[in-house]
Amino acid sequence: MAAKELKQFSLEEVAEHNKPDDLWVVIDAKVYNLSRFKDLHPGGISVLTDGEIAGQDATEAFYGLHRHEILERPQYQRLQIGTLQGEQPVIYSRIVGEISDVPYAEPTWLTQGYHSPYYTENHRKFQKAMRRFADEVIYEDAQAREEDGKRPSQSVFDKMAAVNLNAMRMGPGKHLRGLTLMDGLVKPEEFNYFHELIITQEVARCGARGYGDGLLGGKVIGLPPVLNFGSEELKARVVPEVFAGKKFICLAISEAQAGSDVMGLQTTAVKSEDGKEWIVNGTKKWITNATFADYFTVGCKTEDGLTVILVERGPGVETRQIKTSYSTTAGTAYITFDNVRVPVENTLGEEGKGIFVILSNFNHERWVMCCSSARSQRAIVEECLKWTTQRKAFGKPLISQAVIRSKLAAMIARTESVQSWLENITYQMCHMSYKQQSQKLAGQIAFLKSYSTRCAQDTAKDAVQIFGGRGITRTGMGRFIEHYHRTVTFDALLGGAEDVLADLGVRQAMRAMPKNARL
Repeated sequence: MAAKELKQFSLEEVAEHNKPDDLWVVIDAKVYNLSRFKDLHPGGISVLTDGEIAGQDATEAFYGLHRHEILERPQYQRLQIGTLQGEQPVIYSRIVGEISDVPYAEPTWLTQGYHSPYYTENHRKFQKAMRRFADEVIYEDAQAREEDGKRPSQSVFDKMAAVNLNAMRMGPGKHLRGLTLMDGLVKPEEFNYFHELIITQEVARCGARGYGDGLLGGKVIGLPPVLNFGSEELKARVVPEVFAGKKFICLAISEAQAGSDVMGLQTTAVKSEDGKEWIVNGTKKWITNATFADYFTVGCKTEDGLTVILVERGPGVETRQIKTSYSTTAGTAYITFDNVRVPVENTLGEEGKGIFVILSNFNHERWVMCCSSARSQRAIVEECLKWTTQRKAFGKPLISQAVIRSKLAAMIARTESVQSWLENITYQMCHMSYKQQSQKLAGQIAFLKSYSTRCAQDTAKDAVQIFGGRGITRTGMGRFIEHYHRTVTFDALLGGAEDVLADLGVRQAMRAMPKNARL
């Protein structure tokens, strides 16, 4: 059925409809009949019947109180009865797949007229495809699941698997051989860490921190030990079904007694009398994706030290949801292992040398978190730039206030510095072997994560000040600001606390300090 052609009205015609039972308004050249809606208006009837609203162009008043997405909802689209003669709508919010033209809303390499030595034409094509995928497949599910707390939809996992996103989020490597990546857009042998950075940052644009972790964040940190240290038989059985989004995995290291102190783990694994099985006992806490995980990459204390074991969900394994500051869609859980019997073939790496398995995983985990943090900060900058230009206070736009511009300047500077450092480290990762990365980048990545998350917390604080009461309200104009401020500390803790990582960076530097250096 063809869309009904809308009538055109003059402002004079609209002005005649200014009574409670005959109430029209204009918003961005569109004419709305609010006569029946007025009683349902969340802000009350008097707001709509005000002499400066009823029968008038209410565009400025509307955008001072509401996000544009309100007008895109079907129940409000039905209220439109026409358009203003000789005028066209000019305001928009999200355009699927498109680059934002708000200053600093995009990293420099995506900003028209700027250049970068890091990204190839293939990276640019890949980014376009990934943005469209995130906007069309992930965004709406992210908003819904962040709110209702349910696990990300299986349909999203299936679509991610169809283009092998689950495999690409492991970074470059042998695991990509033979796979068709993003419908053939990039060859497995050409996929590098900048492609992975693009994936992480496009997902982060959804502005749903709990969902971001629920979208198989546990796999990103729980599967690498299997890929790097598991037997060929174990990998052949586990990896394909995880990449296909049919089975889920998480990393289970942290305990109530041991967070950053990995050597303090209390969960134990003892060999059975015939030596064919591990018997695992203990607990793990704050484990991402554990509520729906089928596999658990578990750090255990064994006779010879620490050992990492892949435990499958089964008898003796119990998970209980933990409610944290972000959504339960992340699947954060407390895990109990009660005499869980695991084949010794599920051992990852050498017995007693699990600390090397655990530590080798940290660099990539922390780097991924830096990618997400950098992009999330940029999204907040965009929100604040939009708000300060449309919101009026004391008769002028907020942006006219010097104190607001000062806060924005600091936010932009922090965001740009984090992205620049991140891209430099990513370039080094692309030109170093895994062993070289471990030797040379552990300190750099630790510093970057500590710096990035401190910048993020400062930006969250400034954003709340800019948005005022809306910045602490979970719905409406400041909902992304409130969410960011409430969840920003996750990045400061997960993967290693800020102070611990800063200290690690200094200790790594001291290892390379020349013994003959003097002032």
